[in-house]
Amino acid sequence: MIQRLIERSAVLVGSLAASSILVFAFMAVLPGDPARVALGVNASDQAVAALRAQFGLDRPLVSQYFSWAGGLLRLDPGQSYISRAPIGPQISDRLQVTLWLVVSSMVIALVIALPMGTLMAVWHRRISGLVLSAVSQVGVAIPAFVAGIALIALFAVKLGWLPANGWTPPAQDPVMFLKQLALPALSLGLVQASVMTRYVRSSVLDVLREDYLRTARAKGLRPMRALARHGLRNASVPVVTVLGLQLATLLIGAVVVERVFVIPGLGSLLLDAVASRDLILVQDVVMVLVVAVLLVNFVVDLLYALIDPRMGREGR
Repeated sequence: MIQRLIERSAVLVGSLAASSILVFAFMAVLPGDPARVALGVNASDQAVAALRAQFGLDRPLVSQYFSWAGGLLRLDPGQSYISRAPIGPQISDRLQVTLWLVVSSMVIALVIALPMGTLMAVWHRRISGLVLSAVSQVGVAIPAFVAGIALIALFAVKLGWLPANGWTPPAQDPVMFLKQLALPALSLGLVQASVMTRYVRSSVLDVLREDYLRTARAKGLRPMRALARHGLRNASVPVVTVLGLQLATLLIGAVVVERVFVIPGLGSLLLDAVASRDLILVQDVVMVLVVAVLLVNFVVDLLYALIDPRMGREGR
């Protein structure tokens, strides 16, 4: 386990370094001068040159990269080119909002996908299993933002049960916070649940066909009890893989859903920065998303050793 931790940590560090280089290089090759964009097209060349020097844009690209990467390591991502405000507090505030949305959506997805996928596998030869499978297929085909618009039309416009948009911090008004979180979390969670249900079904079906599960049933255990006692741990290994991928998908999907529901999260900050061509802010937000995805994959890799005993023995 310790060896696996060291190996995966080394891979994580290498991936973070390579990702930072790619993100910086992509932003560096984009056309346009950030200083000119910040000051406007009528600004004098002297003013543009002074602003470029202030932001360090007149230095070589290698020097700019190490300055930016060093700032990230110190948790100081710099200043916005447009507003001149520190970027760190902006990302911190918006990230909290996005995490609430992503975590609640994943909880909804797991609560639906695990039992539904298991039942689809156990009932795969029954009409009820086919109906559940068809429902999950429909859910996979619906984009999260379309699900969000449909939920707004039903629960906010027609029924009036929940607000259509907005955001209230949980410490300020917990009840309103939950009301405003419900629809965006459902729109993301229902779509992700449909995807995860398919993987849970496939994984449980593979386990149901294993000899050790047939032996457990031959000894008198009922199918569901035999599955719960001997099969779910093995079935969870591929599900954990999908869970990591879906968390990354949720982070990306939150960008659009936050716009639909007017939520001031990391996605909205990214889209606003793109619209205003605040390249340093775009660069920092993209890097935060990359770090989040890599950390999720790192945790998933470590979970393998805890879930699958064979991997645990390999790491010793």
